[in-house]
Parts: sequence; structure tokens; C-alpha cells
Amino acid sequence: MADVRICFIGDSFTQGTGDDACLGWPGRVCASARQRGHAVTLYNLGIRRETTDDIRGRWRAEIGPRLVPGVDGRIVFSFGANDATIEDGRWRVPPDLSAENARAMIARARLSYPVLVVGPPPAPEADKTARHAQLAARYAEVCRGLDVPFLDILDPIKAVDAWWEEVADGDGIHPGARGYAALAGLVENWQAWRVWLP
Repeated sequence: MADVRICFIGDSFTQGTGDDACLGWPGRVCASARQRGHAVTLYNLGIRRETTDDIRGRWRAEIGPRLVPGVDGRIVFSFGANDATIEDGRWRVPPDLSAENARAMIARARLSYPVLVVGPPPAPEADKTARHAQLAARYAEVCRGLDVPFLDILDPIKAVDAWWEEVADGDGIHPGARGYAALAGLVENWQAWRVWLP
């Protein structure tokens, strides 16, 4: 079997903050792939509070030792929630710069690896969800221009009761195991992922 190595690059929602099982959604989709017979190695490169500025500065150095020559290396990006956080009355990363950061990372990554992009989830606050939606639309446009699949999870996750129950019971931002399992289900049923790992 091919030695498939996938780097999941992003923020706390990529890392799986709040999940007592310490799997998040990347761990769950890769565990499922292994159960179907794929020789998958998962590298979770999510870091809490990181913006696209932060991720753009580190991602290439982090994939180098992991996606070595001779392996089937792949990348999944997922970010945006921290860019849309308001600090001192401003976005941590303005939308135009966030989209440019996304474009720079995705364009560079796709030169060497298959790439997928998962958008930011909704937030408990309607105004923050609206900012996430603005970024999701920009990231989707970037991905269309680069011919890279993009998964918008905003509306599907809004309808997941378990997500919001766990957010309320947790830190007020992140879900727990059931919420991440729901997100993993969205990714697993995404046509682009099914082409990657049928």
C-alpha cells in the first residue's frame, strides 16, 4: 500500500481543542481511513490562537521533515477563526490579507502536493459567524481560482445540536468529541475526500 502522509495545518479547530479523546476531526477521518485499509499517517499541525499570518510563517518548515521524497504526501488546510477575532476593535487579520495569506499558502502547496481546504466553523456569536462566512467566501474564491477543493462547513455545523451543547458545556468556543465527530462526518462524505481516500 502507498505510504500516505497527510499534514493537517491550521488552528485550534484543526488541533481538536476541547476533545477529551484528543482526536479532533483529523484524527477521526484518518482512523476511519485506516479501518478501510489505507496506510495513512496523520500529522496534526494545528496550533491554538494562530492566524493565517502565523500559519503562513511556519507551514513549509513543518511539512519538510514529514512529507519526505518517496511518500504520498498531502495537505489539508483549515483556518480563519482567529483571523476574524476582534481585538482592540479590529480583525486580528483583515479579510484582504487573510485571503492573500490563504492564496499564497495554497498556491505554493499545490505545486508539490494534493491540497484540500476546510473552512472555519460557525461561532456562538452571530456577528463572529458573519465574519467567518465572509472569510469562507473569500477562501472559496481563492480555491476556485487555484482548482483546489474547498469545503464550507458553516451551515452544516450550525444544524448540529451536539456541537452547540458541547460548546456551551466547554470553553464557549470549541466543541467536544461529538461535535468533532460531526465535522469528521462532513469531511468523510465530501466528494473530494472520497476521491482522496475511497
